[in-house]
Amino acid sequence: MRASPRVTRVVGATALALSLISCGGGGGSTSGGGAPNPSGIVSSSWTDPQNPLEPANTNEVQGGKVLNMIFRGLKQYDPRTAEAKNLVAQSITTSDQQNFTITLKSGWKFSDGTPVNSKSFVDAWNYGALLTNRQINAPFFSYIDGYAEVHPDSGSPKAQTMSGLQVVDDSTFTVKLTQKFTGFPVILGYAAFYPLPQAFYSDHAAWLKKPVGNGPYQVDSYTRGQGMKLVKWDGYNGPDKAKNGGVQLKVYTDNNTAYTDLQAGNLDVLDDIPASQLPNVKSDLGSRYINQPAGIFQSLSFPMYRSEWGSKDALKLRQGLSMAIDRAQITKSIFMDTRTPASDWTSPVLKEAGGYKQGVCGSPCTYDPKQAKKLIDEAGGLPGGKVTISSNVDTGSHRVWMDAVCNSINNAMGNDKACVVNPVSTFADFRKQVVAKQMNGMFRTGWQMDYPLIQDFLQPLYYTNASSNDSHYSNPNFDKLVNEANAESDVAKSVSTFQDAEKVLAQDFPVVPLWYQNGTAGYSKSVSNVALDPFSVPVYTGIEVSE
Repeated sequence: MRASPRVTRVVGATALALSLISCGGGGGSTSGGGAPNPSGIVSSSWTDPQNPLEPANTNEVQGGKVLNMIFRGLKQYDPRTAEAKNLVAQSITTSDQQNFTITLKSGWKFSDGTPVNSKSFVDAWNYGALLTNRQINAPFFSYIDGYAEVHPDSGSPKAQTMSGLQVVDDSTFTVKLTQKFTGFPVILGYAAFYPLPQAFYSDHAAWLKKPVGNGPYQVDSYTRGQGMKLVKWDGYNGPDKAKNGGVQLKVYTDNNTAYTDLQAGNLDVLDDIPASQLPNVKSDLGSRYINQPAGIFQSLSFPMYRSEWGSKDALKLRQGLSMAIDRAQITKSIFMDTRTPASDWTSPVLKEAGGYKQGVCGSPCTYDPKQAKKLIDEAGGLPGGKVTISSNVDTGSHRVWMDAVCNSINNAMGNDKACVVNPVSTFADFRKQVVAKQMNGMFRTGWQMDYPLIQDFLQPLYYTNASSNDSHYSNPNFDKLVNEANAESDVAKSVSTFQDAEKVLAQDFPVVPLWYQNGTAGYSKSVSNVALDPFSVPVYTGIEVSE
Protein backbone atom coordinates (compact mmCIF):
# COMPACT_ATOMS: atom_id res chain seq x y z
CA MET A 1 0.00 0.00 0.00
CA ARG A 2 1.24 3.45 0.04
CA ALA A 3 4.09 2.09 2.07
CA SER A 4 6.28 4.54 0.34
CA PRO A 5 6.30 8.20 -0.45
CA ARG A 6 6.33 10.11 -3.67
CA VAL A 7 7.79 12.98 -5.65
CA THR A 8 5.78 14.70 -8.28
CA ARG A 9 5.83 15.96 -11.77
CA VAL A 10 3.10 15.23 -14.27
CA VAL A 11 1.89 16.17 -17.70
CA GLY A 12 -1.37 15.84 -19.58
CA ALA A 13 -2.79 14.80 -16.26
CA THR A 14 -6.43 15.67 -16.74
CA ALA A 15 -6.78 13.55 -19.84
CA LEU A 16 -4.83 10.72 -18.26
CA ALA A 17 -6.94 10.82 -15.13
CA LEU A 18 -10.03 10.22 -17.20
CA SER A 19 -8.42 7.07 -18.57
CA LEU A 20 -8.69 5.40 -15.18
CA ILE A 21 -11.21 2.62 -15.16
CA SER A 22 -14.40 3.44 -13.37
CA CYS A 23 -13.97 1.60 -10.09
CA GLY A 24 -17.31 1.27 -8.36
CA GLY A 25 -17.48 1.54 -4.62
CA GLY A 26 -17.87 -2.20 -4.34
CA GLY A 27 -19.75 -1.95 -1.07
CA GLY A 28 -23.25 -3.12 -0.37
CA SER A 29 -25.96 -1.49 1.69
CA THR A 30 -26.39 -4.24 4.26
CA SER A 31 -27.00 -2.89 7.75
CA GLY A 32 -28.22 -4.03 11.10
CA GLY A 33 -31.74 -3.09 10.09
CA GLY A 34 -32.08 0.06 12.16
CA ALA A 35 -32.39 3.60 10.91
CA PRO A 36 -29.11 5.48 10.33
CA ASN A 37 -27.71 7.18 13.42
CA PRO A 38 -25.92 10.39 12.33
CA SER A 39 -24.11 10.44 15.68
CA GLY A 40 -22.90 6.86 15.47
CA ILE A 41 -19.15 6.18 15.59
CA VAL A 42 -17.49 3.95 12.97
CA SER A 43 -14.66 1.75 14.24
CA SER A 44 -11.97 0.94 11.68
CA SER A 45 -8.65 -0.92 11.65
CA TRP A 46 -5.47 1.14 11.57
CA THR A 47 -1.73 1.14 12.22
CA ASP A 48 0.30 3.94 13.76
CA PRO A 49 1.72 6.27 11.09
CA GLN A 50 5.44 6.72 10.53
CA ASN A 51 5.56 10.43 11.40
CA PRO A 52 3.42 13.09 13.09
CA LEU A 53 0.61 14.17 10.79
CA GLU A 54 2.12 17.09 8.90
CA PRO A 55 0.83 17.09 5.30
CA ALA A 56 4.30 17.59 3.80
CA ASN A 57 5.84 14.97 6.07
CA THR A 58 3.32 12.16 5.57
CA ASN A 59 3.76 9.83 2.63
CA GLU A 60 2.32 6.50 3.70
CA VAL A 61 -1.16 5.02 3.89
CA GLN A 62 -1.90 5.12 7.60
CA GLY A 63 -1.00 8.76 8.09
CA GLY A 64 -2.55 9.68 4.75
CA LYS A 65 -5.78 8.05 5.81
CA VAL A 66 -6.11 10.55 8.67
CA LEU A 67 -4.99 13.58 6.65
CA ASN A 68 -7.65 12.81 4.07
CA MET A 69 -10.28 12.94 6.80
CA ILE A 70 -9.20 16.16 8.51
CA PHE A 71 -8.11 18.17 5.44
CA ARG A 72 -9.47 19.25 2.09
CA GLY A 73 -7.34 20.68 -0.72
CA LEU A 74 -7.66 22.71 -3.88
CA LYS A 75 -8.65 19.54 -5.73
CA GLN A 76 -10.38 16.36 -4.59
CA TYR A 77 -10.15 12.99 -6.29
CA ASP A 78 -13.54 11.55 -7.08
CA PRO A 79 -14.12 8.53 -4.78
CA ARG A 80 -15.50 6.53 -7.70
CA THR A 81 -13.34 7.51 -10.68
CA ALA A 82 -10.33 9.33 -9.12
CA GLU A 83 -10.93 12.29 -11.44
CA ALA A 84 -9.44 15.49 -10.01
CA LYS A 85 -12.20 18.04 -9.35
CA ASN A 86 -12.04 21.55 -7.91
CA LEU A 87 -12.92 21.68 -4.22
CA VAL A 88 -11.44 24.59 -2.27
CA ALA A 89 -10.31 26.01 -5.61
CA GLN A 90 -12.86 28.02 -7.55
CA SER A 91 -10.58 28.00 -10.58
CA ILE A 92 -7.02 27.17 -11.62
CA THR A 93 -6.16 28.97 -14.85
CA THR A 94 -3.15 29.42 -17.09
CA SER A 95 -2.43 30.79 -20.55
CA ASP A 96 1.01 29.27 -20.96
CA GLN A 97 1.02 26.09 -18.78
CA GLN A 98 3.78 27.64 -16.66
CA ASN A 99 2.13 30.52 -14.82
CA PHE A 100 -1.01 29.61 -12.89
CA THR A 101 -3.60 31.76 -11.12
CA ILE A 102 -5.51 30.02 -8.34
CA THR A 103 -8.76 31.47 -7.03
CA LEU A 104 -10.37 30.09 -3.89
CA LYS A 105 -14.02 29.58 -3.04
CA SER A 106 -15.34 31.69 -0.18
CA GLY A 107 -16.54 30.32 3.14
CA TRP A 108 -13.87 27.70 3.82
CA LYS A 109 -12.56 27.61 7.39
CA PHE A 110 -10.31 25.52 9.59
CA SER A 111 -11.94 23.77 12.52
CA ASP A 112 -10.43 26.36 14.90
CA GLY A 113 -12.58 28.98 13.15
CA THR A 114 -9.82 30.73 11.22
CA PRO A 115 -10.32 31.30 7.48
CA VAL A 116 -8.74 29.25 4.70
CA ASN A 117 -7.17 31.86 2.46
CA SER A 118 -4.37 32.22 -0.06
CA LYS A 119 -1.80 32.60 2.67
CA SER A 120 -2.93 29.25 4.14
CA PHE A 121 -1.71 27.53 0.98
CA VAL A 122 1.34 29.65 0.19
CA ASP A 123 2.74 29.43 3.71
CA ALA A 124 2.11 25.67 3.86
CA TRP A 125 3.86 25.04 0.55
CA ASN A 126 6.83 27.20 1.53
CA TYR A 127 7.07 25.35 4.83
CA GLY A 128 6.96 21.99 3.07
CA ALA A 129 9.66 22.99 0.60
CA LEU A 130 12.15 24.56 3.03
CA LEU A 131 15.15 22.28 3.54
CA THR A 132 15.54 22.99 7.25
CA ASN A 133 12.00 21.77 7.97
CA ARG A 134 13.02 18.28 6.81
CA GLN A 135 9.70 17.41 5.18
CA ILE A 136 9.70 14.13 3.26
CA ASN A 137 7.35 15.45 0.59
CA ALA A 138 9.47 18.52 -0.18
CA PRO A 139 10.20 17.32 -3.76
CA PHE A 140 6.52 17.76 -4.59
CA PHE A 141 7.25 21.50 -4.75
CA SER A 142 10.37 21.16 -6.92
CA TYR A 143 8.74 22.55 -10.08
CA ILE A 144 7.84 25.82 -8.37
CA ASP A 145 10.22 28.65 -9.23
CA GLY A 146 12.59 29.29 -6.34
CA TYR A 147 12.57 25.74 -4.97
CA ALA A 148 16.31 25.38 -5.59
CA GLU A 149 16.96 28.37 -3.33
CA VAL A 150 14.93 27.04 -0.40
CA HIS A 151 15.93 23.41 -0.90
CA PRO A 152 19.44 23.27 -2.41
CA ASP A 153 21.12 19.95 -3.15
CA SER A 154 23.90 20.97 -0.76
CA GLY A 155 24.54 23.72 1.73
CA SER A 156 22.06 25.98 3.49
CA PRO A 157 18.96 27.58 1.94
CA LYS A 158 19.57 30.88 0.19
CA ALA A 159 15.93 31.92 0.73
CA GLN A 160 13.10 31.07 3.12
CA THR A 161 10.27 31.22 0.58
CA MET A 162 9.86 30.29 -3.07
CA SER A 163 9.83 33.20 -5.49
CA GLY A 164 7.27 31.41 -7.64
CA LEU A 165 4.51 31.76 -5.03
CA GLN A 166 2.80 35.11 -4.63
CA VAL A 167 -0.30 36.07 -2.62
CA VAL A 168 -2.48 38.46 -4.64
CA ASP A 169 -5.28 38.79 -2.10
CA ASP A 170 -7.12 36.59 0.40
CA SER A 171 -8.75 34.52 -2.33
CA THR A 172 -6.11 34.58 -5.06
CA PHE A 173 -2.49 33.48 -5.39
CA THR A 174 -0.18 32.79 -8.32
CA VAL A 175 2.26 29.99 -9.03
CA LYS A 176 5.18 30.27 -11.42
CA LEU A 177 6.83 27.01 -12.44
CA THR A 178 10.36 26.50 -13.73
CA GLN A 179 8.99 24.97 -16.95
CA LYS A 180 5.71 24.19 -18.65
CA PHE A 181 3.77 21.61 -16.70
CA THR A 182 0.34 20.92 -18.15
CA GLY A 183 -0.78 18.55 -15.43
CA PHE A 184 0.12 20.72 -12.47
CA PRO A 185 -3.52 21.30 -11.38
CA VAL A 186 -4.21 17.57 -11.09
CA ILE A 187 -1.58 16.89 -8.44
CA LEU A 188 -3.01 19.60 -6.18
CA GLY A 189 -5.39 17.15 -4.53
CA TYR A 190 -2.49 15.31 -2.91
CA ALA A 191 -1.90 15.79 0.83
CA ALA A 192 1.41 17.66 0.42
CA PHE A 193 -0.57 20.59 -1.02
CA TYR A 194 -3.10 20.90 1.80
CA PRO A 195 -3.46 24.33 3.51
CA LEU A 196 -2.35 24.92 7.09
CA PRO A 197 -3.78 27.25 9.75
CA GLN A 198 -1.71 29.84 11.58
CA ALA A 199 -1.78 27.64 14.69
CA PHE A 200 0.52 25.21 12.90
CA TYR A 201 3.32 27.78 13.10
CA SER A 202 2.46 29.66 16.31
CA ASP A 203 2.36 26.52 18.49
CA HIS A 204 3.77 23.72 16.39
CA ALA A 205 4.19 21.22 19.23
CA ALA A 206 0.57 21.60 20.32
CA TRP A 207 -0.65 21.33 16.73
CA LEU A 208 1.22 18.06 16.22
CA LYS A 209 -0.46 16.59 19.29
CA LYS A 210 -3.90 17.58 17.97
CA PRO A 211 -3.82 18.58 14.29
CA VAL A 212 -6.29 21.20 13.06
CA GLY A 213 -7.55 20.97 9.49
CA ASN A 214 -10.40 22.08 7.25
CA GLY A 215 -11.96 18.68 6.52
CA PRO A 216 -15.11 16.89 7.65
CA TYR A 217 -13.49 15.42 10.79
CA GLN A 218 -11.50 16.73 13.76
CA VAL A 219 -8.93 14.82 15.81
CA ASP A 220 -10.36 14.25 19.28
CA SER A 221 -7.62 12.12 20.82
CA TYR A 222 -4.65 9.92 19.89
CA THR A 223 -2.73 7.35 21.91
CA ARG A 224 0.13 5.73 20.04
CA GLY A 225 -0.21 1.97 20.01
CA GLN A 226 -3.94 2.14 20.74
CA GLY A 227 -5.68 4.39 18.26
CA MET A 228 -7.13 7.73 17.26
CA LYS A 229 -10.63 9.09 17.66
CA LEU A 230 -11.93 11.53 15.06
CA VAL A 231 -15.25 13.32 15.44
CA LYS A 232 -17.47 14.93 12.86
CA TRP A 233 -16.89 18.67 12.50
CA ASP A 234 -20.29 20.33 12.33
CA GLY A 235 -18.77 23.50 10.90
CA TYR A 236 -17.57 21.78 7.76
CA ASN A 237 -19.31 23.21 4.70
CA GLY A 238 -17.85 21.02 1.95
CA PRO A 239 -20.02 18.81 -0.28
CA ASP A 240 -19.04 15.56 1.47
CA LYS A 241 -20.28 16.05 5.02
CA ALA A 242 -19.89 13.01 7.24
CA LYS A 243 -22.96 10.79 7.55
CA ASN A 244 -21.72 9.51 10.91
CA GLY A 245 -20.57 11.04 14.17
CA GLY A 246 -16.92 10.14 13.78
CA VAL A 247 -14.38 7.38 13.27
CA GLN A 248 -12.49 5.39 15.89
CA LEU A 249 -9.25 4.15 14.32
CA LYS A 250 -8.10 1.09 16.29
CA VAL A 251 -4.45 0.00 16.13
CA TYR A 252 -3.88 -3.66 15.32
CA THR A 253 -0.51 -5.37 15.12
CA ASP A 254 -2.11 -8.45 13.57
CA ASN A 255 -4.88 -8.10 11.01
CA ASN A 256 -6.11 -11.61 11.82
CA THR A 257 -7.08 -10.23 15.23
CA ALA A 258 -8.85 -7.39 13.44
CA TYR A 259 -10.75 -9.91 11.31
CA THR A 260 -11.84 -11.81 14.43
CA ASP A 261 -13.07 -8.53 15.93
CA LEU A 262 -14.96 -7.78 12.71
CA GLN A 263 -16.76 -11.10 12.86
CA ALA A 264 -17.57 -10.60 16.52
CA GLY A 265 -19.04 -7.16 15.88
CA ASN A 266 -16.24 -5.37 17.75
CA LEU A 267 -14.96 -3.67 14.59
CA ASP A 268 -16.99 -2.05 11.82
CA VAL A 269 -14.50 -1.74 8.95
CA LEU A 270 -11.41 -3.75 8.06
CA ASP A 271 -9.75 -2.50 4.88
CA ASP A 272 -7.13 -5.23 4.64
CA ILE A 273 -8.51 -8.77 4.63
CA PRO A 274 -5.76 -11.14 5.88
CA ALA A 275 -4.62 -13.72 3.37
CA SER A 276 -5.39 -16.57 5.75
CA GLN A 277 -9.06 -15.54 5.78
CA LEU A 278 -9.54 -15.16 2.03
CA PRO A 279 -10.74 -18.77 1.52
CA ASN A 280 -13.60 -18.12 3.94
CA VAL A 281 -14.33 -14.43 3.60
CA LYS A 282 -17.20 -14.77 1.14
CA SER A 283 -19.03 -17.25 3.32
CA ASP A 284 -18.18 -15.28 6.47
CA LEU A 285 -19.25 -11.86 5.22
CA GLY A 286 -21.36 -12.40 2.11
CA SER A 287 -22.24 -9.07 0.51
CA ARG A 288 -20.25 -7.29 3.22
CA TYR A 289 -17.01 -8.30 1.49
CA ILE A 290 -15.45 -5.87 -1.03
CA ASN A 291 -12.93 -6.96 -3.67
CA GLN A 292 -12.17 -4.49 -6.46
CA PRO A 293 -9.25 -3.31 -8.65
CA ALA A 294 -7.08 -0.63 -7.11
CA GLY A 295 -4.00 1.37 -8.01
CA ILE A 296 -1.72 -0.69 -5.78
CA PHE A 297 1.58 -2.25 -6.82
CA GLN A 298 3.68 -4.53 -4.61
CA SER A 299 7.40 -5.03 -5.13
CA LEU A 300 10.69 -6.05 -3.57
CA SER A 301 13.52 -3.54 -3.73
CA PHE A 302 17.24 -4.09 -3.56
CA PRO A 303 19.44 -1.74 -1.49
CA MET A 304 21.27 -0.33 -4.48
CA TYR A 305 23.47 1.65 -2.08
CA ARG A 306 25.22 -1.60 -1.14
CA SER A 307 27.88 -2.79 -3.61
CA GLU A 308 26.84 -6.44 -3.44
CA TRP A 309 23.38 -5.48 -4.73
CA GLY A 310 23.83 -2.25 -6.66
CA SER A 311 26.79 -2.98 -8.90
CA LYS A 312 26.44 -3.74 -12.61
CA ASP A 313 27.83 -7.20 -11.90
CA ALA A 314 24.86 -7.83 -9.61
CA LEU A 315 22.29 -7.39 -12.41
CA LYS A 316 22.10 -11.14 -13.06
CA LEU A 317 21.73 -11.70 -9.32
CA ARG A 318 18.75 -9.33 -9.13
CA GLN A 319 17.14 -10.80 -12.25
CA GLY A 320 17.72 -14.36 -11.07
CA LEU A 321 16.02 -13.78 -7.75
CA SER A 322 13.02 -12.35 -9.57
CA MET A 323 12.82 -15.40 -11.85
CA ALA A 324 12.90 -17.67 -8.78
CA ILE A 325 9.56 -16.29 -7.52
CA ASP A 326 6.46 -18.25 -8.55
CA ARG A 327 4.07 -15.30 -8.62
CA ALA A 328 1.19 -17.20 -10.21
CA GLN A 329 1.17 -19.87 -7.52
CA ILE A 330 1.50 -17.38 -4.67
CA THR A 331 -1.29 -15.09 -5.88
CA LYS A 332 -3.58 -18.05 -6.46
CA SER A 333 -2.94 -20.17 -3.36
CA ILE A 334 -2.34 -17.44 -0.79
CA PHE A 335 -4.24 -14.45 -2.09
CA MET A 336 -7.11 -16.27 -3.78
CA ASP A 337 -6.79 -14.13 -6.92
CA THR A 338 -7.06 -10.82 -5.06
CA ARG A 339 -3.58 -10.18 -6.53
CA THR A 340 -2.40 -10.49 -10.14
CA PRO A 341 1.22 -11.28 -11.08
CA ALA A 342 2.94 -8.07 -12.17
CA SER A 343 4.64 -7.79 -15.54
CA ASP A 344 5.61 -4.12 -15.29
CA TRP A 345 6.11 -1.35 -12.71
CA THR A 346 2.73 0.44 -13.02
CA SER A 347 -0.86 -0.78 -12.68
CA PRO A 348 -3.57 -2.11 -15.02
CA VAL A 349 -5.99 0.50 -13.62
CA LEU A 350 -4.19 3.03 -15.82
CA LYS A 351 -5.21 1.14 -18.93
CA GLU A 352 -3.09 1.43 -22.07
CA ALA A 353 -4.04 5.05 -22.71
CA GLY A 354 -2.74 5.96 -19.28
CA GLY A 355 0.58 4.19 -19.71
CA TYR A 356 0.10 0.59 -18.57
CA LYS A 357 1.84 -1.85 -20.89
CA GLN A 358 1.79 -5.53 -20.08
CA GLY A 359 5.07 -7.44 -20.31
CA VAL A 360 7.58 -4.58 -19.99
CA CYS A 361 9.48 -6.57 -17.36
CA GLY A 362 10.07 -9.43 -19.80
CA SER A 363 11.72 -12.72 -18.83
CA PRO A 364 12.88 -11.61 -15.34
CA CYS A 365 9.22 -11.58 -14.28
CA THR A 366 8.63 -15.07 -15.67
CA TYR A 367 9.03 -17.98 -13.25
CA ASP A 368 11.95 -20.09 -14.42
CA PRO A 369 13.77 -21.78 -11.50
CA LYS A 370 16.51 -23.35 -13.61
CA GLN A 371 17.40 -20.08 -15.33
CA ALA A 372 17.11 -18.29 -12.01
CA LYS A 373 19.77 -20.48 -10.39
CA LYS A 374 21.97 -20.21 -13.48
CA LEU A 375 21.91 -16.40 -13.38
CA ILE A 376 22.53 -16.29 -9.62
CA ASP A 377 25.47 -18.71 -9.95
CA GLU A 378 26.91 -16.67 -12.84
CA ALA A 379 26.72 -13.58 -10.61
CA GLY A 380 28.85 -15.34 -7.99
CA GLY A 381 26.01 -16.66 -5.86
CA LEU A 382 24.02 -15.03 -3.10
CA PRO A 383 26.01 -12.46 -1.09
CA GLY A 384 27.15 -14.23 2.06
CA GLY A 385 25.36 -17.35 0.87
CA LYS A 386 21.82 -16.12 1.55
CA VAL A 387 19.30 -13.35 0.92
CA THR A 388 16.89 -11.79 3.42
CA ILE A 389 13.44 -10.34 2.78
CA SER A 390 12.30 -7.61 5.16
CA SER A 391 8.88 -6.10 5.80
CA ASN A 392 6.60 -5.04 8.58
CA VAL A 393 4.26 -7.84 9.62
CA ASP A 394 1.51 -5.94 11.42
CA THR A 395 -0.59 -5.45 8.26
CA GLY A 396 -0.98 -6.88 4.77
CA SER A 397 -0.38 -10.57 5.57
CA HIS A 398 3.22 -9.84 4.72
CA ARG A 399 4.70 -12.68 6.75
CA VAL A 400 2.64 -15.22 4.82
CA TRP A 401 3.72 -14.15 1.35
CA MET A 402 7.33 -13.51 2.41
CA ASP A 403 7.53 -17.11 3.61
CA ALA A 404 6.10 -18.24 0.27
CA VAL A 405 8.57 -16.11 -1.73
CA CYS A 406 11.47 -17.46 0.32
CA ASN A 407 10.27 -21.04 -0.18
CA SER A 408 10.12 -20.40 -3.92
CA ILE A 409 13.68 -19.05 -3.94
CA ASN A 410 14.89 -21.91 -1.76
CA ASN A 411 13.38 -24.45 -4.13
CA ALA A 412 15.06 -22.82 -7.09
CA MET A 413 18.42 -22.77 -5.33
CA GLY A 414 18.09 -26.28 -3.91
CA ASN A 415 18.89 -24.89 -0.48
CA ASP A 416 16.30 -24.45 2.25
CA LYS A 417 18.40 -21.72 3.89
CA ALA A 418 19.09 -19.61 0.80
CA CYS A 419 16.31 -17.16 1.69
CA VAL A 420 15.41 -15.96 5.17
CA VAL A 421 12.51 -13.75 6.26
CA ASN A 422 13.39 -10.74 8.43
CA PRO A 423 10.09 -9.62 9.99
CA VAL A 424 9.81 -6.12 11.49
CA SER A 425 7.06 -5.85 14.09
CA THR A 426 5.50 -2.53 13.07
CA PHE A 427 5.13 -0.45 9.94
CA ALA A 428 6.60 2.64 11.63
CA ASP A 429 9.75 0.77 12.69
CA PHE A 430 10.13 -0.78 9.26
CA ARG A 431 9.88 2.58 7.51
CA LYS A 432 12.44 4.09 9.87
CA GLN A 433 14.91 1.36 8.94
CA VAL A 434 14.25 1.81 5.23
CA VAL A 435 14.68 5.59 5.38
CA ALA A 436 17.90 5.15 7.39
CA LYS A 437 19.31 2.88 4.63
CA GLN A 438 19.63 -0.08 6.99
CA MET A 439 18.46 -2.74 4.55
CA ASN A 440 20.92 -5.58 3.85
CA GLY A 441 18.79 -7.58 1.44
CA MET A 442 15.49 -7.37 -0.42
CA PHE A 443 12.72 -5.38 1.24
CA ARG A 444 9.05 -4.68 0.55
CA THR A 445 8.20 -1.46 -1.28
CA GLY A 446 4.48 -1.39 -1.97
CA TRP A 447 2.94 1.62 -3.69
CA GLN A 448 -0.55 3.06 -3.57
CA MET A 449 -1.14 5.66 -6.27
CA ASP A 450 -1.72 9.31 -5.44
CA TYR A 451 -3.45 9.96 -8.76
CA PRO A 452 -4.02 7.75 -11.83
CA LEU A 453 -0.94 8.68 -13.88
CA ILE A 454 1.99 6.61 -15.09
CA GLN A 455 4.23 9.36 -13.72
CA ASP A 456 3.09 8.59 -10.19
CA PHE A 457 4.29 4.98 -10.52
CA LEU A 458 7.71 5.93 -11.88
CA GLN A 459 9.16 9.25 -10.84
CA PRO A 460 8.43 9.18 -7.09
CA LEU A 461 10.08 5.77 -6.75
CA TYR A 462 12.98 5.74 -9.20
CA TYR A 463 13.98 9.31 -10.07
CA THR A 464 17.34 10.25 -8.53
CA ASN A 465 16.84 11.37 -4.90
CA ALA A 466 13.05 11.17 -5.21
CA SER A 467 11.27 11.07 -1.87
CA SER A 468 10.12 7.46 -2.31
CA ASN A 469 13.25 6.14 -3.98
CA ASP A 470 13.90 3.65 -1.19
CA SER A 471 16.30 1.56 -3.26
CA HIS A 472 18.34 4.72 -4.06
CA TYR A 473 18.42 3.77 -7.73
CA SER A 474 19.85 6.39 -10.07
CA ASN A 475 20.18 6.52 -13.86
CA PRO A 476 20.69 9.83 -15.71
CA ASN A 477 18.91 8.50 -18.79
CA PHE A 478 15.84 7.54 -16.76
CA ASP A 479 15.81 11.03 -15.19
CA LYS A 480 16.21 12.67 -18.59
CA LEU A 481 13.26 10.80 -20.07
CA VAL A 482 11.07 11.62 -17.07
CA ASN A 483 11.92 15.31 -17.43
CA GLU A 484 11.09 15.21 -21.12
CA ALA A 485 7.78 13.47 -20.44
CA ASN A 486 6.86 16.06 -17.83
CA ALA A 487 7.54 18.93 -20.21
CA GLU A 488 5.58 17.38 -23.08
CA SER A 489 2.19 19.03 -23.63
CA ASP A 490 0.92 16.28 -25.93
CA VAL A 491 -0.63 13.55 -23.77
CA ALA A 492 0.18 10.62 -26.06
CA LYS A 493 3.80 11.72 -26.44
CA SER A 494 4.11 12.23 -22.70
CA VAL A 495 2.84 8.72 -21.98
CA SER A 496 5.13 7.23 -24.63
CA THR A 497 8.17 8.96 -23.13
CA PHE A 498 7.28 7.74 -19.64
CA GLN A 499 7.07 4.23 -21.12
CA ASP A 500 10.58 4.70 -22.54
CA ALA A 501 11.73 5.56 -19.03
CA GLU A 502 10.11 2.36 -17.76
CA LYS A 503 12.12 0.40 -20.32
CA VAL A 504 15.31 1.83 -18.79
CA LEU A 505 14.06 0.65 -15.41
CA ALA A 506 13.52 -2.82 -16.85
CA GLN A 507 17.10 -2.93 -18.11
CA ASP A 508 18.58 -1.91 -14.75
CA PHE A 509 16.16 -3.94 -12.60
CA PRO A 510 16.58 -2.29 -9.18
CA VAL A 511 13.15 -3.48 -8.07
CA VAL A 512 11.32 -6.80 -8.45
CA PRO A 513 7.67 -6.43 -9.55
CA LEU A 514 5.56 -8.86 -7.53
CA TRP A 515 1.85 -8.31 -8.11
CA TYR A 516 -0.94 -5.82 -8.66
CA GLN A 517 -3.20 -5.69 -5.65
CA ASN A 518 -6.96 -5.38 -5.41
CA GLY A 519 -8.58 -3.38 -2.68
CA THR A 520 -10.24 -5.71 -0.18
CA ALA A 521 -12.37 -4.86 2.81
CA GLY A 522 -15.07 -6.19 5.04
CA TYR A 523 -17.61 -4.49 7.25
CA SER A 524 -19.97 -5.36 10.09
CA LYS A 525 -23.75 -5.56 10.15
CA SER A 526 -23.81 -2.32 12.13
CA VAL A 527 -22.82 -0.12 9.19
CA SER A 528 -23.90 0.44 5.61
CA ASN A 529 -22.82 2.35 2.49
CA VAL A 530 -19.25 1.15 2.93
CA ALA A 531 -17.10 1.69 -0.15
CA LEU A 532 -13.45 1.82 -1.17
CA ASP A 533 -12.16 4.54 -3.44
CA PRO A 534 -9.82 3.69 -6.37
CA PHE A 535 -6.90 4.19 -3.97
CA SER A 536 -8.29 1.37 -1.77
CA VAL A 537 -9.15 3.70 1.14
CA PRO A 538 -12.58 3.55 2.80
CA VAL A 539 -14.82 6.50 2.00
CA TYR A 540 -15.43 7.23 5.67
CA THR A 541 -17.73 10.20 5.18
CA GLY A 542 -20.32 8.05 3.43
CA ILE A 543 -20.54 5.27 6.03
CA GLU A 544 -23.79 5.13 7.99
CA VAL A 545 -24.15 3.57 11.42
CA SER A 546 -27.36 1.80 12.36
CA GLU A 547 -29.31 2.69 15.48
